[in-house]
Amino acid sequence: MKFTVAIDGPAAAGKGTIGRAVAAHFGFAHLDTGLLYRAVGMRALEDGRGILDPHWAATIARRLRPEDLEVPGLRSAVAGRAASKVAALPEVRKALLKFQRDFARREGGAVLDGRDIGTVICPEAEVKLFVTASDEVRAERRWRELGGDYEAVLADVRARDRRDSERAAAPMRMAADALLLDTSDLTIDAAVAEAVAHVQSRFDAVRDRP
Repeated sequence: MKFTVAIDGPAAAGKGTIGRAVAAHFGFAHLDTGLLYRAVGMRALEDGRGILDPHWAATIARRLRPEDLEVPGLRSAVAGRAASKVAALPEVRKALLKFQRDFARREGGAVLDGRDIGTVICPEAEVKLFVTASDEVRAERRWRELGGDYEAVLADVRARDRRDSERAAAPMRMAADALLLDTSDLTIDAAVAEAVAHVQSRFDAVRDRP
């Protein structure tokens, strides 16, 4: 059975945590699509060819292997900024499109989280969630994870939001048929429970369809 759960939202909103929990609950495969862009961005930085060179970044994207998503440091702030920059390149997004769509329609179900899953990658996904939280809450979460100066982290979160929502290529936005899940005042368990309940209702409807 093919069943796709598309989860979108800004950085540190909790979409990755929710995505992994939903996948584990239903036995679906999970893909954090942000890691694809983080891996491309970090490789571009390391190669010294210029992170905004669209042709070279797209070449890196086409050569990406599953093991590249296990490289240490992909969760760092540096990798996050690099990802946001290469994600704005249409050539890179095109190079990674087939990989993500094939993953989404694999047998047994799949959960993908990112910023354009429900709008561009999988517009016909059976379930769409848009996970968000206030700037301040997301910055505090990131600050607790990475340390440093809170105000600098907050500024970085807001700058990344602007890049992600204002870019010409597949900007971050909520799909019209997505469920909005604001985690600002929710515990992890409560947010996961709400997401699982919504997915379950859609899963039951699809499974019972004649």
